Amino acid sequence: MEITKTKLEGVMLLEPKVFGDDRGYFSETFRQDLLEKAIGYQVDFIQDNESKSSYGVLRGLHYQLPPFSQSKLVRVIEGSVLDVAVDIRKGSSTYGEYVSVKLSGENKKQLFVPRGFAHGFLVISDTAVFSYKVDNYYAPEYDRGVLYNDTTIGIDWGIDVGELLLSHKDINQPSLSEAEVFNVKEKLYS
Repeated sequence: MEITKTKLEGVMLLEPKVFGDDRGYFSETFRQDLLEKAIGYQVDFIQDNESKSSYGVLRGLHYQLPPFSQSKLVRVIEGSVLDVAVDIRKGSSTYGEYVSVKLSGENKKQLFVPRGFAHGFLVISDTAVFSYKVDNYYAPEYDRGVLYNDTTIGIDWGIDVGELLLSHKDINQPSLSEAEVFNVKEKLYS
């Protein structure tokens, strides 16, 4: 598995090796030891989640506040998405910046999104099955978000706004300047 840093400290792109022949393929999709070596600390995933969505569905930008903040390891099993992580650690040199990566069932790429980042994705295929591991349980009272089209972040989602399918929750998220965010000095891992 190849693990590469992105322009945002802590956000990593994982590219597993795929071994295939006329029978199909095999791929090792997760290795805790390799991920921990790359990120420099221990992460214990405790829950796996999966969603299926149709073209134009945008989910995000979501995160949870401490003590229920979450790291995520995300991948697409079928279809393709534009996956986005936004640095929401006030005081960070990359605060408000984002990375976007195309994840697909075909390319098998994964993105590790650490605590202190908002996360979202847009389905760019007819449908997509999206899977992710988290290292903390869902806690609705700590659930927060940032508006997907906040102009200070300036995410290029790559499709016409009229094609987006959003939940009521995601349409009504605050801008980054109004959102409850992390402080770069906060201890996010024990």
